[in-house]
Amino acid sequence: MSYQVLARKWRPNTFSEMVGQEHVLQALINALDNDRLHHAYLFTGTRGVGKTTIARILAKCLNCEEGVSSKPCGVCSSCQEIASGRFIDLMEVDAASRTGVDDMRDLLDNVQYAPARGRYKVYLIDEVHMLSKQSFAALLKTLEEPPEHVKFLFATTDPQKLPITVLSRCLQFNLKNLSTDKISQHLNYVLNEEKLPSEELGTLALARAADGSMRDALSLTDQAIGHGGGKITESDVNAMLGTIDRSFAIGICNALIAGDGTQLLAEVSKMAELSPDYIMVLADLLSIWHQVAIMQTVPESIDKTLSHYADICEIANSVSREDIQLYYQICLLGRKDLDLAPDLKSGFEMVLLRALAFRPGSASGSKKSAPIKANTGAESSLKKPKAEVSPVPQAQQKITPKVELVENHKPAVIQQVEPEITPVKEQAAVEQNIADLPIETNNNITLNQLAPNNWLEVHSQLNLGASLGEIASHCLLSERRENQLFFIIDQEQTSLYDAAHQQSLEEALSDYFGVQVSVEISFGKTQKETPRAANIRAKEERLAAAIEVLNQDPDLQEFKQKFDANLDAKTVRPID
Repeated sequence: MSYQVLARKWRPNTFSEMVGQEHVLQALINALDNDRLHHAYLFTGTRGVGKTTIARILAKCLNCEEGVSSKPCGVCSSCQEIASGRFIDLMEVDAASRTGVDDMRDLLDNVQYAPARGRYKVYLIDEVHMLSKQSFAALLKTLEEPPEHVKFLFATTDPQKLPITVLSRCLQFNLKNLSTDKISQHLNYVLNEEKLPSEELGTLALARAADGSMRDALSLTDQAIGHGGGKITESDVNAMLGTIDRSFAIGICNALIAGDGTQLLAEVSKMAELSPDYIMVLADLLSIWHQVAIMQTVPESIDKTLSHYADICEIANSVSREDIQLYYQICLLGRKDLDLAPDLKSGFEMVLLRALAFRPGSASGSKKSAPIKANTGAESSLKKPKAEVSPVPQAQQKITPKVELVENHKPAVIQQVEPEITPVKEQAAVEQNIADLPIETNNNITLNQLAPNNWLEVHSQLNLGASLGEIASHCLLSERRENQLFFIIDQEQTSLYDAAHQQSLEEALSDYFGVQVSVEISFGKTQKETPRAANIRAKEERLAAAIEVLNQDPDLQEFKQKFDANLDAKTVRPID
């Protein structure tokens, strides 16, 4: 049997085999297990994070012969045919190669007919943003009123290019880039299953190079296996990627901190013999400055198992926090300018020399901070002055400036304003006076005043999240029985609803009214205007008023008359 690359061999077949993306998987699992399926799903994210994989697993869940569930059997003929790409009712299309309207019409010609074998006809369109405007227009009618036996699964790396009319008819799930730790753990698992020797630092280097993409990580692992003759080592991976040993980056950091330009260039020359990727070297330096900044601020957050942990501690005790921020910013901006240099080595040296030149106090030697120690409180109590005063920020301390003498002139006199120091007791009195001031209260509707006719006003004052806000905007208050509130949600707007929303709305209303209330949401047909409908109506009224104001404007009327022009109402936006 021919060799199968790791990215294909280890492609997940079930949701449980997926790495990461829990926020997407949980929503899909709940929808499948509770039979709350939407007709169109849109999966977005960068390359290699699992968009198409999740779509294929979802197609398998929908057409498994054991029934619709989040755990397809994987052994029935439908599951096996979907896994091998032979399922007749799964139409998988690469929109990058079939962008024309004729291609879309051919694809949708048989959409009204029942599936040949499966439960649903599934249209999986990858890189859907590549479709033409005419193709989207041909797709839109079917997407508006799809047959019950049809499901659309879209995947894209650029959702901003999709028409809003398509986005509004899909459930959108944004897949995140995977963390370096998750990728590294999965690579270690795969290599262990493949019985290939590996070093943990080698897989960590591959995970960093993958930049959040599991597919890229597995492809790089394949390449590293070939480069290392069947094993993964840190040195082989670094040689393959063009990265360098971390000791070179540490040496550059130490030379920069010491303010030793000769040693700094010597470290760069020694590293240049390995023909490194200078952009990756700057990335390593940025990683070190980042870890040092964390060590100086929150030392307990640093992983003590890092191979260069001791070096990070030493650097953190040798440089001020201000200098670390300066080095980080200069290296960060230097990455952007590196390609503009005559050659990468000289550009890299200029970035480091810039950091050396602009370092505060560089002419007088290195600026060091006190060693990092745990604050027990004992030392601070011994060093307190007798007078109780508020601490003065460093920026407000009196500094005597240097004044240059000018011939035949007296030196200029610069008066320094002494910082005002407020005794603690006086400050406490001021704070007490502030505390005694009356607190303004808003005119909220009380629970006893709440009624169906003022629910829209209460809804407008609630601070709800995106998901709960969407659900609550389609709800109407039908009845109140003391502390019990009964709502009806429009039955056509329940695709995102689950039991957790009822509990969340209950908590939000309890906070609003200041008393514990209970909420019960039932499905039905809303006879009155919901908050969402009221919001849409208000926007339309504001737009109509704005168009009317423009049409009555004398200057615009004169312009229209002179140039035989018309006002394009689609371009009008009311100013709120």
